[in-house]
Amino acid sequence: MQNLLNRLDNLGGIETENSFAKWLERIAFIFLILMVLSAPHSIAATQITWLSGMFAWTIRLFIKPRPKLVRTPLDFALWAFFGWSVISAIFSYAPGISIDKLRNVALFLIFYFVINNLRNILAVKFLAFALIFSCLASAAWSPIERAIGRGVQISGVSAESLFEKGLHLDHDTYLRAKGENLSSLDKAPAMENKTVRLIKDDAIVEANGRRINTLDELTAEIEKNEITYLECFRPPDYFTVKVRRADLLDGANSLEKLGIVGWTRSRNWRYAGFYGHIITYAEVLQLIASLVLGLFIAGVGRKEEKEKKKKEDLRNGRAHFASSCRASASLFLLFCLITMIFALLMTFTRSAQIAFVISAFSIALANGSRKMLLGLAAVILPILLIGFFFMQQSRNVGFVDKKDDSMSYRQTVYREGFELWTSSPRNFFLGVGMDSVKCYKEEWHLFDNGRLETSHFHSTPLQLLVERGLPALLLWLWALWIYARILLKNSKFKTQNSKSEEGIIIGCFGGLVGFFVSSFINYSLGDGEVAMVFFLLMGLSVSLVIQNSKSDWTI
Repeated sequence: MQNLLNRLDNLGGIETENSFAKWLERIAFIFLILMVLSAPHSIAATQITWLSGMFAWTIRLFIKPRPKLVRTPLDFALWAFFGWSVISAIFSYAPGISIDKLRNVALFLIFYFVINNLRNILAVKFLAFALIFSCLASAAWSPIERAIGRGVQISGVSAESLFEKGLHLDHDTYLRAKGENLSSLDKAPAMENKTVRLIKDDAIVEANGRRINTLDELTAEIEKNEITYLECFRPPDYFTVKVRRADLLDGANSLEKLGIVGWTRSRNWRYAGFYGHIITYAEVLQLIASLVLGLFIAGVGRKEEKEKKKKEDLRNGRAHFASSCRASASLFLLFCLITMIFALLMTFTRSAQIAFVISAFSIALANGSRKMLLGLAAVILPILLIGFFFMQQSRNVGFVDKKDDSMSYRQTVYREGFELWTSSPRNFFLGVGMDSVKCYKEEWHLFDNGRLETSHFHSTPLQLLVERGLPALLLWLWALWIYARILLKNSKFKTQNSKSEEGIIIGCFGGLVGFFVSSFINYSLGDGEVAMVFFLLMGLSVSLVIQNSKSDWTI
C-alpha cells in the first residue's frame, strides 16, 4: 500500500510533510484523475468527482503550510466574465432562473482545479493520455455496435397499434430526466398532446431509459408500466414518444400485442457515445480528437529533428529501443485518431465535423510543417466525401440543404434572438437573463410564436448577446484570445524530449479553434459536458506552459 501511495505522490508531485495536508492533496489528485476518466462519458460522474476534488483542495488551502495559488494571464478575463454573468442574472427578467444557471457558468473553476493540482509535467502527460484512453473506449464501441445492431426497427404498423396513439415528449426533457430521475417524467405533459405515429423503418432504441434489443423486451417493458417513454430514431433525429399500457392489443405474441407487421435490428442511427446526446458527444469528440492529432503530428516531427534525435540515440546506445517506443506511440495515436474520426463521422453532425477539419489545418499550421499541411489536405478530402455520403444515407440531407429542419430552425431563432437583443438599450447592454426566455417566450413571440420546439438560440455568441449583453460576449472573446496567445506563444519548447508537450499544446490549440468555430451554430458553452472538457483541456495546456516556464506563476 505504501509503495502505491509513493507512486501516487511521485506522479502528483505531492511533497508536503504535513500528514493531513498530504492526504488532502492525494484525495484531490485522485478525484482529478477520476474526473478526467469520466469526462468523455458522463456529466454526472464528472461533476461529482470534480466537486469532491474541489472540496478536498479547498480544505487544503487552510492547512499549513498553505499552498500558493497559481496565477495566469486568463484570470482577469475569466473572473470578469463570471462577474458580468452574475450582474446580468441579478437584473434578469427572471432572476430566480438566471441565478440558478450560474452553476453552469461556474464550470470555469475546473480550470483552476486542474492547474492548482498539477505540479509536474509527468502528471500533465498522464492525464492527457488518460483522457484519450477513456474517450477511445466509447469511440471504439461505435463500429462494434453498428455491426451488432441495436434497438427494434419496425417494418409496418397496423391502424389499431398503440404506436398510432403515442404522444410527443420533448426529447431534451427525456434526456435530462434519464440522467437524473426518470420518474419525474410522469409529471411532464406531452407537447401540446401532439400525436406522433411511428412509421415503417422507425427504430425504438430505449424504453424508460433501458436499451431494447428484442421485441419481447419492448413488450415486457410496456406491460410493466402504466406509462412508457420510448426513445426512437427517424432520420435525421431522435425523438421521444409517450405510450400507455392500456393501448396494448390482445394477442398471443409481441407482434400482435404491439400491432406491427415485423421487426429487425436497426443499423441506422446517429452515434451519441455514452452521453446519449449526439451534439454533445460530437463536440467533446472533436476536442479530444484534436488533442490526439496534435500529439500525433508532434510525434511524427520534422525530418531534420528526427535525424538529430536518431544520432543522439545512437550515441547513447539506445537507438533500437527509443525508435521502437516512438513507433509504437505513433501507431497507437494513429489508431486512436482513426477510431475517433470514424465515431465523429457516425454522429453525422456537420458542425463538429467541419470544426475538426478546421482544427486539423490549424494544428498543421501551428506545427509549421508545409508537408504535413499538404498531407492533411490529401487525407481530409476523402474524409469529407465519406462524411457527405453517410450524411445523405442516415440524415437524408446534405451538408447544405434548405430542406433540413435544423437549418430552418436556426434561421428562425437567429433572427428572433437578434431582434430581442436589439429591442432595447437594456437588452443590448445587460441581456434578458439566462433562460428567461422560458418564462417570456409567449410574450416575446419566440420560436415562431410557439410553433417551434422551445430550446435556445443555437449559437454561443448570439446566446451571450441575448442573455448577458454585449459586454459578456466581449469578455468571453477576450478570454479565448488570451488562451490562444498563450498556446501559440508556447507551442515550441526548447527543452529536450518535448515532443509530447508540443503535441498537447498544439492539440489544445486545435481544439480551441474547433470549439470556437462550432460555437457559431451550437451553444457549446452552455453544454455542460462540452464546457467541462474544454476547461479541462485549458487547464492541462496552461499547466504545461507553467511547468516549462522559468517565471513564477504563483501568488
